[in-house]
Amino acid sequence: MLNLTYQYKLDLTKQQQQTYDEWLETSRRVWNYALAERKDWYKSRACPIDRCSLRGEYIIPPDAPRPSFSSQCKALTQARKVYPELALAHSQISPQPPLGRGATGGLRRLEKAFVSMWERGHGFPRFKKPGRLRSLLFPQLGKDPVRGNRVKLPGVGWVKMRLSRAIPEGFVVKRATVVKRASGWYVMLTLQCDIEVPDITPHGEALGIDVGLSNYLATSAGELVPRPRFFVDLQSKLKLLQQRVSQKVKGSNNWRKAHYKVAKLHEYIRNCRQDFFYKLAHHLCDGVGMVFAEKLNFKAWARGMFSKHTLDAAHGEFLRILKWVCWKRGVFYAEVDAKGTSQICPSCGTNTGKKELSVRVHQCPECGYTTDRDIAAAQVVVQRGLATVGQTVKMLGEGLSVGSP
Repeated sequence: MLNLTYQYKLDLTKQQQQTYDEWLETSRRVWNYALAERKDWYKSRACPIDRCSLRGEYIIPPDAPRPSFSSQCKALTQARKVYPELALAHSQISPQPPLGRGATGGLRRLEKAFVSMWERGHGFPRFKKPGRLRSLLFPQLGKDPVRGNRVKLPGVGWVKMRLSRAIPEGFVVKRATVVKRASGWYVMLTLQCDIEVPDITPHGEALGIDVGLSNYLATSAGELVPRPRFFVDLQSKLKLLQQRVSQKVKGSNNWRKAHYKVAKLHEYIRNCRQDFFYKLAHHLCDGVGMVFAEKLNFKAWARGMFSKHTLDAAHGEFLRILKWVCWKRGVFYAEVDAKGTSQICPSCGTNTGKKELSVRVHQCPECGYTTDRDIAAAQVVVQRGLATVGQTVKMLGEGLSVGSP
């Protein structure tokens, strides 16, 4: 089964935008109410049994069960009969329709947030202020929901969209996600085709890459890609716009206009970064059959002294996009151990010792091989990658020779 996601911009009318804004606000309120209910239950179980706080205590009967997704869905079903605004939201705003009705999208989001906290180490879920929830997921669409440049969405009917690329033949639209951004409304269509995609096997020329901050990346072929500074170059402009927001009366029209300009600039930075990532990924896949990269802990990088520049570079996001582009173009992708890649000579394999960050040239004392430090690390990466797939590589001057072991 092959799944693809295509994104298109929507041309919603004011009435359609108002409808989806109301649904987003309903989902946000459900999230906040359900989160408050869970927090009160947890705090009532955490109070000391021998003393009380001077500020207050959460007193809930000891036999009261812990609020769960299923129990809160049942309570939401009963609340829809009392509060009409809950019944206005479409019954399909939920990733899985059998699990409740009404504005269960907020409950499903909350349950996912708690699972991420327990299993992935994320923080405790927080209350959402107005405007924080910006997506609606519709897991079920009607028959033939896309006709030309129009898509049929629940609650608003047929909507025009900018068909930037045609939907491939043989794919069926399974679900849709409507996202609100500063530049407008977008729909992400999940396409599904009943075919089996074979695994990509190692073949062709090999390419190793080494990511960094001095240069964005270096390849084993000797190419150095300079690091673009998406956020850093526009930081002064962003600071000015944020200062103007702070000077406006919160909630006023001028405050909303200033806040909109900040959001537009953030989206512009994101779009520039994404465009650079996809173009660079396609460039790396040209003429090669294998791409190898280091397996790094970018979260630890983000906690260092260069945290702002590390987050601006977004190497983790780039490697995720590179992996997807390699799969799409039939290029084998793998990650290798990054330990000691800058300490080993790619020509003779000698350990040259740890280098300071200021040392940007690799010079082997044994064989005399000299090249850029990052290029040498990329050549070590491609050697390790070829070793994992059962091939050997040796240096011949400035080039690489690949063969069987």
